[in-house]
Amino acid sequence: MTTPEIQNKTKQAFVGLQMLFVAFGALVLVPLITGLNANTALLTAGLGTLLFQLCTGKQVPIFLASSFAFIAPIQYGVQTWGIAVTMGGLACTGLVYILLSTLVKLRGAAILERLFPPVVVGPVIIIIGMGLAPTAVDMAVGKQGTVQAYEYDLSILVSLVTLITTLCVAVFSKGLMKLIPIMFGIAVGYILSLCLGLINFQPVLDAAWFSLPEITTPEFKLEAILYLLPIAIAPAVEHVGGIMAISSVTGKDFLKKPGLHRTLLGDGIATSAASLLGGPPNTTYAEVTGAVMLTRNFNPNIMTWAAVWAIAISFCGKVGAFLSTIPTIVMGGIMMLVFGSIAVVGMSTLIRAKVDVTEARNLCIISVVMSFGIGGMFVNVGELSVKGISLCAIVAIILNLVLPKAENKVVN
Repeated sequence: MTTPEIQNKTKQAFVGLQMLFVAFGALVLVPLITGLNANTALLTAGLGTLLFQLCTGKQVPIFLASSFAFIAPIQYGVQTWGIAVTMGGLACTGLVYILLSTLVKLRGAAILERLFPPVVVGPVIIIIGMGLAPTAVDMAVGKQGTVQAYEYDLSILVSLVTLITTLCVAVFSKGLMKLIPIMFGIAVGYILSLCLGLINFQPVLDAAWFSLPEITTPEFKLEAILYLLPIAIAPAVEHVGGIMAISSVTGKDFLKKPGLHRTLLGDGIATSAASLLGGPPNTTYAEVTGAVMLTRNFNPNIMTWAAVWAIAISFCGKVGAFLSTIPTIVMGGIMMLVFGSIAVVGMSTLIRAKVDVTEARNLCIISVVMSFGIGGMFVNVGELSVKGISLCAIVAIILNLVLPKAENKVVN
């Protein structure tokens, strides 16, 4: 290998680490909130990205990591069935991506628009965000379940400082800083918590430098699988938006080459593989797409390096131990923004598509989905129970297929 080649590889490795840094805050957020292992999330993010590259012929400069859409379902699943059964159900959600990939291969990308138009996807995404709002508030005020884990006054101080920092970085900063507001918010909240004596470093001192990530053997239970399967629809449709975004950034049409069917397949296989190891389901990261646009680094090899870095860091026990010392009140401050932003994505989905919410058909679909989601509607079929986001997704799809469509009407 010549000196210029070595220098090029070194540069790619450094930029890959930078891309991982951009994704890091959001990547570890999901395991920290849901109780999964952060090191395992790093491992599965790296492996998932490599699997995605394998499926797409290493053509798309994208990094895959923890999906926010699954936060509430994972929390419910862990509380109801335990981590192993939840991981089994999440592993099966990859089948939804594979099914959609097959449909796109056979019928073209337009099939997704017919099955999952904005009037279906928008309200479901809104419910995902709104359903998480009470969790964010509980974390921000220092509650863990029914227990007041931190003093209320200290909790409000830390969570608000964390939130305000995140807001300021997101709105007023420029360049790469603007892509990592979560990292800055966590850092400031952590330092404040340290000054207030809320952090115990003993787990970090006790942890080994090198240790294997915590692997969970999945168990499969029909009720958990049926609960989790429909939830994959929203992030799968969002995946299309992610691929369109990276296509516009790079000037290449990845919907055609390697093809949407291959990117969906890669996302699905990565999601199933992550869950089989005990990590959260994967999705394409908008933060990384923003970093690609900013740095103009379009080489997919950079994402390979980001994946390699994630896998390497996952074997450092002290990293996971350090992340576990972050107080939940810090995470609560971050979540006040993040969970609300998920609901905003759902709203923007309706707005961009110019959905007429006063038209009877659209009004019925959105109203029923919102009422079911906010009200906590559930349907019991024998010993099985369908509720939450999964019920909302199923109802939205059925109503969209059953209710007759009105004449095309453009909203100015």
